[in-house]
Amino acid sequence: MSELILEAKHVTKKYPASGGRTLTANNDINLSIYKGKTLGIVGESGCGKSTFMRMAISLEAPTEGEILFHGKSILGLKGEELRQHRQNIQMVFQDPTAAFNPKMKIMDIICEPLLNFKHIKKSEKEEVARKYLELVELPGDFATRYPHNMSGGQRQRVGIARALTLEPEIILCDEATSALDVSVQKNIIELLVKLQKEKDIAFGFICHDMALVQSFAHQVAVMYLGNIVEVLPGSSVAEDSKHPYTQALIGSIFDLNMDFSKPIESIDSEAPSPLDVPVGCPFQNRCDRCMEICKKERPTLKNVAENHQVACHLYQEVEG
Repeated sequence: MSELILEAKHVTKKYPASGGRTLTANNDINLSIYKGKTLGIVGESGCGKSTFMRMAISLEAPTEGEILFHGKSILGLKGEELRQHRQNIQMVFQDPTAAFNPKMKIMDIICEPLLNFKHIKKSEKEEVARKYLELVELPGDFATRYPHNMSGGQRQRVGIARALTLEPEIILCDEATSALDVSVQKNIIELLVKLQKEKDIAFGFICHDMALVQSFAHQVAVMYLGNIVEVLPGSSVAEDSKHPYTQALIGSIFDLNMDFSKPIESIDSEAPSPLDVPVGCPFQNRCDRCMEICKKERPTLKNVAENHQVACHLYQEVEG
């Protein structure tokens, strides 16, 4: 088993809403990120994936629960201690155009974290930027370019290069490939896998594309309306998934190698508002296997196989 780096224990995040209501973005989340491994978090837009990542990187604090880094809580970190901790976990954002200052050259963008922590001198910027550009398979002379002179895929590689500069143990990717062409997505994923093997980095990768996530994530967590409904190895998602929502996501995948004699499945109706989550199972109004207990009692994650947990009343806990 790989070394446990980051662990979320019973993390809940609530926001006040109009009319005295409360929006629960994350509800009792328990997830772990291991050294040199990738945790994929998949679900529809608005399910709470990005909220969890913002808490993991200390941009927000949970309402309840705790987040541990190497067994130590990061929730009480403040001031310089929090600033120093930020070197351990870096983030690659969905839209690199919005994440970069358009007036800064690429070498300034890449080296800004290093300068902030006084790891290099200003005179070393171009040399260091060239090294990291080549690490993410871009020409070193891109160091003197501006973001608008590059393609979307190239800008995302710059975002990865910037995240690598502080030698973090974890890099969190927030929909880092969703704005890219499919062929470019493939190249970025191949780059992340290569970097992970070379540097033993842990990745947290959030996405709404089940086909993409299962192709490279070691562990996949499926999130629905702020709840984790299934956690299982990425390699066995297609064959062993059990939760009706996970199975619906898999059934809706369009692939050139699919069996075109079978209809592409879709999930009936819309997800309820996160301000009006029903009592019991959050997926009940869209599930064709809904039972009476599903309308009364929210299912908790149960171990149904090795490294496989499901929150569904259809399945019983397996001992061992």
